[in-house]
Amino acid sequence: MTDTSHETKLTLLYIFIAFAFSIVMRLIWVYHFYGYAPFHFNGQFMINTNDGYFWAEGARDLLSGTATNPDAKEYFDKFHQLHDLSPVSTAASQLTAFFAKILPFSFESVIFYLPVFLSSLVVIPIILIARALKNIEMGLIAALLASIAWSYYNRTMAGYYDTDMLNIVLPMFLLWSIIWAMRTNHNIYLIITAVDILIYRWWYPQSYSLELSFFGLILAYALLFDRKNLFNYKLLAIMMLAMMNGNELMRLAIVVVVYFFLRDKKYDKYVFYLLGAAVVAYLVSGGLSPVWSQLKGYVFRKSVSASDKGLGLHFFTVMQTVREAGHIPFETFANRISGNTVTFIISLLGYMYLLYKHRIMLFSLPLVGLGFLAYVGGLRFTIYAVPILAFGIAFLITQISAKMPTQKLKVLSMLALTLIILYPNYKHIEAYKVPTVFNADEVKVLTALGKKANREDYVISWWDYGYPIRYYTDVKTLADGGKHSGSVNFPVSFMLTHTQEEAAKMARLDVEYTEKTYDFRDKDKKEIEDKNLTIFSNIEQMTKDYGYNDTNLFLKSLHSDIKLPKKTRDIYFYLPFRMINIYPTVTLFSNLNLMNGDKDKQPFFFVSRNFKDTGTKIQLAQNIFLDKRTSMLHIGKRAMPIRRFVVTKYDKNMVLHKNVQLINFSSDINVIYMSDYKTFLIVDEKTYNSLYIQLMVLENYNKKLFEPVILTAQAKVYKLKI
Repeated sequence: MTDTSHETKLTLLYIFIAFAFSIVMRLIWVYHFYGYAPFHFNGQFMINTNDGYFWAEGARDLLSGTATNPDAKEYFDKFHQLHDLSPVSTAASQLTAFFAKILPFSFESVIFYLPVFLSSLVVIPIILIARALKNIEMGLIAALLASIAWSYYNRTMAGYYDTDMLNIVLPMFLLWSIIWAMRTNHNIYLIITAVDILIYRWWYPQSYSLELSFFGLILAYALLFDRKNLFNYKLLAIMMLAMMNGNELMRLAIVVVVYFFLRDKKYDKYVFYLLGAAVVAYLVSGGLSPVWSQLKGYVFRKSVSASDKGLGLHFFTVMQTVREAGHIPFETFANRISGNTVTFIISLLGYMYLLYKHRIMLFSLPLVGLGFLAYVGGLRFTIYAVPILAFGIAFLITQISAKMPTQKLKVLSMLALTLIILYPNYKHIEAYKVPTVFNADEVKVLTALGKKANREDYVISWWDYGYPIRYYTDVKTLADGGKHSGSVNFPVSFMLTHTQEEAAKMARLDVEYTEKTYDFRDKDKKEIEDKNLTIFSNIEQMTKDYGYNDTNLFLKSLHSDIKLPKKTRDIYFYLPFRMINIYPTVTLFSNLNLMNGDKDKQPFFFVSRNFKDTGTKIQLAQNIFLDKRTSMLHIGKRAMPIRRFVVTKYDKNMVLHKNVQLINFSSDINVIYMSDYKTFLIVDEKTYNSLYIQLMVLENYNKKLFEPVILTAQAKVYKLKI
């Protein structure tokens, strides 16, 4: 047996071990909740990430369109309509539909388990890179650690159905192809690298920043260390062509043609001309624009954005409320990359030593750089540094083990040190018992709503719930995980946090203006492009159409009997109990002056679930208690009377009953005890009169404006009557 044959078999064995290990670790969550009914619907596990329902919607619609029946087109139209925002053209939906079509499992099982298997593929490029460095044991250790490290596991666990299941796998394959290309200078790696980029961009359109970083590093490497090697410029040229914006098939055709051109030595004299043309094509196709947009979104964030056209309205930016885009402490940063702070520091030192010993690993710097961007740009980026830092500590382990006097001690030391670095990550997995997006009772409400509503109707709720609502009800929404800019969120926030009259009118206005904008874009698309017309936000267009130059005055007019647009479809409000947890965040988007961006006084809203009844007092928090004798609320040293004390309770037929005590009309503070939820709410008068509190918490609906459709403890649905 040749050394190469033995190495190949060992490589395959290590890949199998690491792949199986990764899968088994991801099944721990499944084991924990296997018989837990709230996480199942129709006998299947539900997914645990909101965005997953977006791709699932597209896959579902694609499968409907390819059904094997004579009315396939009509069947497709039944599930996919104009402006429903279903992502039928996205890679995640298309790949999911493909697997669901060929595999003998239910669609729900496919989307739940797909991240388990696809994300585990990351072990392959890790071990192949280590083989290129002649240290395959390092690859096995790095693969074991990287596959279950905190952040990578969190975003690729069972049920975390999102693009992250391949977002590290594909750039790691790209890194592998670049390393082999630079080491061997074989022409085959020109096409492999280009195809890697094409697949990566197809799967994840936001990959351009990382691709450009790889390009820049290769260019720097070529100019500094290998300037006369023509292969480097061939690689740069074909990479740049693959990185252009534009149709995937067109770019693939260009790449294939250029590949056959580059492999012929007689055309070597034209390589620099080709590289120049590729750079021009990249710039002309708008290659740098999305890179700058990403930097502005994640690094140069502003809490309020303003338009420089029209009325110049100011809106609260959603990036200020997205946890994964927020700043994180160093300990969290280190834990998410390596499992704990000590392992992270050792991994970083090991990575620096690895760079010293193997200069070719300098090409991994873009992944480390993007991972470290998490320190200023949000925790989601930490996953990019996971496999590279795993190489660092794995390299140190193999170096330490190599110093052992016997083979037995070498193996034992390697095993012991590997178990030590894996243990904190295993403990994290064991404790990481995240819930599904919705529980079974909430999904029952949505599926029941789907049978009542038409597909052209709108369901209004906060953007967090937009994708699941569309998936389970097959209706339209105003906001979701991808459509949630400040201008989109303002009307929805306004509806949920203002009075029923204001909310009802804004709902009819926003829905009809949304559809009107869709129609205008479709009908006058060429005119919009030719004349560079500006399409203003719904709220700005409403302001102008109703004859105002000040949006604040327009919003005040909602109290009057204004003429509303003609009703073209029904509107439903989906109000889940869980929204109580994010109500203060919801208020941020409409609690500001749109004309100048000034933030209004934040409404008073406090939730207590860990309260204690001491007899004369109810301790709501450490420094907050309610005196039952005087009906005074004490916050620190401040005592204030309460306006109302309300107790809600469901009877055996799940009918809500309310006991309202009016105590002091001069007070602005209300206390609500939701006895079935074991929850106290302390809210000011504005919040008390908001649509969400009145309709969801109290079921006090204006019969002229709303009618109840579904009323449960978990969620309530009302239909708009105007």
